[in-house]
Parts: sequence; structure tokens; C-alpha cells
Amino acid sequence: MLWKRDRGRVQIHGLHPPEDPAFAVYVGRVLRSYSPHHSSQKIMGGAVVDDGPPGVKAPDGGWGWAVLAGCFVITGFSYAFPKAVSIFFKDLIQEFEVGYSATAWISSILLAMLYGTGPLCSVLVNRFGCRPVMMVGGVFASVGMILASFAKNITHIYLCTGVITGLGLAMNFQPSLIMLNCYFSEKRPLANGLAAAGSPVALCCLSPLGQTLQNQYGWRGGFLILGGMLFNCCACGALMRPLSTPKKSQMLEENTLTAADKPKAKKKLLDFSVFKDRGFVIYAIAASVMVLGLFVPPVFVVSYAKGLGYKDTNSALLLSILGFVDMFARPASGLIAGMKRVRPRSVYLFSFAMIFNGCTDIIGSQAKNYAGLVVFCIFFGISYGMVGALQFEVLMAIVGKEKFSSAIGLVLLMEAVAVLVGPPGAGRLLDATHQYMYVFLLAGCEVTVSAFVIATGNFLCIRRKREDGQAKIEMAVSAAELEGLNQAGNEEHDGGKKEQTGKENGKVRVLKGQEDMTVTEAPEDTGN
Repeated sequence: MLWKRDRGRVQIHGLHPPEDPAFAVYVGRVLRSYSPHHSSQKIMGGAVVDDGPPGVKAPDGGWGWAVLAGCFVITGFSYAFPKAVSIFFKDLIQEFEVGYSATAWISSILLAMLYGTGPLCSVLVNRFGCRPVMMVGGVFASVGMILASFAKNITHIYLCTGVITGLGLAMNFQPSLIMLNCYFSEKRPLANGLAAAGSPVALCCLSPLGQTLQNQYGWRGGFLILGGMLFNCCACGALMRPLSTPKKSQMLEENTLTAADKPKAKKKLLDFSVFKDRGFVIYAIAASVMVLGLFVPPVFVVSYAKGLGYKDTNSALLLSILGFVDMFARPASGLIAGMKRVRPRSVYLFSFAMIFNGCTDIIGSQAKNYAGLVVFCIFFGISYGMVGALQFEVLMAIVGKEKFSSAIGLVLLMEAVAVLVGPPGAGRLLDATHQYMYVFLLAGCEVTVSAFVIATGNFLCIRRKREDGQAKIEMAVSAAELEGLNQAGNEEHDGGKKEQTGKENGKVRVLKGQEDMTVTEAPEDTGN
């Protein structure tokens, strides 16, 4: 007997299908009970591609495009806002008579809240759902900036802009990715790439807008207007309409499952069992090491150019070049990752992107003129965009939909430490050596090491786990074949129908779900 999984369906060859949905439910339970992931997922190249909520197929379009638009805006605000706020630092230094290091803490606290509150956001999402959490987060983000416009000292800015606005953005960013995973399955890599493109687009828009607001209204007026803009996060949250289970699936589940079969355990608010998944552990370690060096070059490339003696305008242009290339690299990477031959190997494509980024840093450290830095920014923008488009797609593929809300929160918490350590550590290295070459070399080595960690870990550990899981499923189906088919065959024989249950050339095509499975060859329901 042969079995395979194709496009969300389980195909069992060598079995003749009885026209009874209960048989499909029986086989589905057997498959899930022996599945290494114990959920509605299909195994592809060491990763898991989820098929959607229980009884619901991801629409891969329709209202999903509205969800994608909301995710695009949220991603732009979340990643670009900490950088856009830095435009007002000069005025804050003059207003409160503090140093640059004091104002730099504003962006640091924003990023720390965005990453460090990941587990809290996971708990809120699992308890209340994505839409309420995002709408409340939008209010927090907006109110924080509005309150900051009335600040009397720098501590008020830390509390309002850093803590309150940072928490609000975190409550929008994480749930938006979770909803994107629910609405897209086959087109999920492309959707992730398009959503990730919101970061460079928003940065290109918010930076000149912030400069204009500062010139026209000062920093207080600028904070007030930006706070009003952040109310749009509530509108984006309203777009996150949860998927509903079709009535037919609910009726079939009620008719086929007994009270003892129905799950009684409630969903955990924060599922730490993801650490039992070797794939998640490998990804979390690699991502933490990667973040140590990933954000360093964009922070120091402008100063690098100034150190070579170039004007401020020409130096600042390097970031614009990087952002422009990044803007197109992200959706293009998502499109490539969605190809049939590439998607099962998305982990290795992610590893290639990290190696590409690390090697770009290492080679760019040898730049001696402006032309060399321009070439560096072009290639760094491509590799940076690839990493940005693939990082959450790979995490979704590894842990699946069921545990993604907890997994992303725990990963962001681990990355928060690296985000706070990476750029300051590179700054200390620069103070000690006064050479940007060593800063870029260190960043490149860190990213490259993370690529080898996830690639070798996936090849040696996750692939072996997948093969063991396939063997268990084959054994389970073989053991249950005779019992399930004899029972279904006897029922049909009593009704006057004769079906052969031997080894005939036939197929059973079963639609996957979490609690029920339906046979496609079964007669349609006429409503009688």
C-alpha cells in the first residue's frame, strides 16, 4: 500500500473507498494520531505547511487581500517608526538639554517593546483573538504619541513614546502576521513578501514626512500628528476578520464524533511545548545570532561614508538606495519562495539569503570610496530584503498554524536581547578600533554563522525526524486498513451494496481537517 499527501489531500492507493464519511473520519484520526505534528499539516522538506483552521481552507485571496493590506501598513509602522522618530532627536536635545545617548534610548525602548513583549502578545491573542488585540494596540500606539507631545522631560518621552507606543505597535505587529498565516496557504510566501515590503515603503515615506513636520510644527506638533496617523492601526485591526467554519463541516463533525472523541483541552495561552520541536529550537538559536549582526550595517553605513570624507547629503543617500532596493527585493523573494520546487526547501533559501547578507557585509568592509559603498548598499538591500521576506515564512513552515502564535512571541523575545546587544556592541568595537572595517566584518561573521546553524540543523535533525514520522504513518495505516474497511464494508453489505475491500486499483481522496475528513467520491448532499 502506498500513501502520499498532495495539495492538502491524503491519497491512499490500493484501497477502494466506501461511500461513508465516517470511514474518512476514522482514517483521518489514525493519520493524525501517528503524525509527528499531530495536526492538520503536511510535511515538506523538513518543514510543515499548514492547511488552515479546523474545517476551513485558507482562501488564498478574497478578503485575504484586505488582511494583507492591513498587514502591509502595520509592518511599515512597526519597523519604520523607531527610525522615523530619530528625526526629532536634535530638537529634543535642545529642549531638554540632554545628550544624544539619552535620546537614543527612545528608539531602543521602542524596539525592546516591539520584540520583548512577544510572549505577552501571544497570550492576549490566544485569549481574546487578533482583531480586539490589534484595535486596542492601535489606541495605545496613538495615545502614547499624543501624550508625548505634552512631555515636560525626557523621562516622559521614554514612558509615552517608548513604552506605551511600543507596546501598541507590538500588539499590532504580531497578530497581523498570525492572521496573514490564516488567510494564505499556497500563496503565503508571496503574501509574506508583500507584507514585509511595508517596512522600506513606510521608511521612505515617514522620514521626509517627519522632517517636514519638524520644520513646520516643531517636535510637539510632529508627535501630535504622528499620533493621529497611528490611529489607522485601529482600522487595520478591524480588517482582521476571523475565518468561520462552514456549516457542513460542523454538521459532519457533530454526526461522526462521539462525546468521548471531542477534544476537551483548551488552547494554551502560551505554548512552551514548541521548545520540544527541534526545528523551532534551531530556528530560534539561528535567528538570535543573526539579529546580532543583521541591523548593524544600516546603522553605521552613513557614518562610514562620512568617515571617508563625503558630504552629509551624499552619505544619507546611501540609506535611500538601500531602502529602494529592499522595497522590490521583498516581494520578489516571496514570489520565488512560493514556487513549487522552491517552497519545500524554503529553509535552505533562507539560509542562502543569510549567507548572501553575511558575505555582503564582509566584502563591503573593504570599501574605500563612495562607489564601493553604493555597490554594497545595492547588494545589502537585496539580501536584507530576502531575509525580511523569508524569516516569518520559514517560522510558519516549521511550527505550523497551531503553535505559530506562541512561537513568534517566544522568538521575538529571544531576538529582543540580540537587538539590544548588537548595535551597542558594534559601537563599542568602533570606539576601541576606530575602524568601520572591523564592525562590518563582525556583523558579517555573525549572520553567516547563523546561516550554517539553521542549514546544518535542518539537514541533520529535522529531516531525520520527518522520515521517522512518515514511517510511523505508513505503519498506522497498514494496521488500521483491515479493521476500518471491514467495518465499513459490512455496513454497506447490509444495505444491499456490494463493495470489494481487497487490494483493488482504487484511490481514496480525503480532505484534510483537524477533527473531520470527507471523501470526495461520496455522493453530494441533496438536502433530503
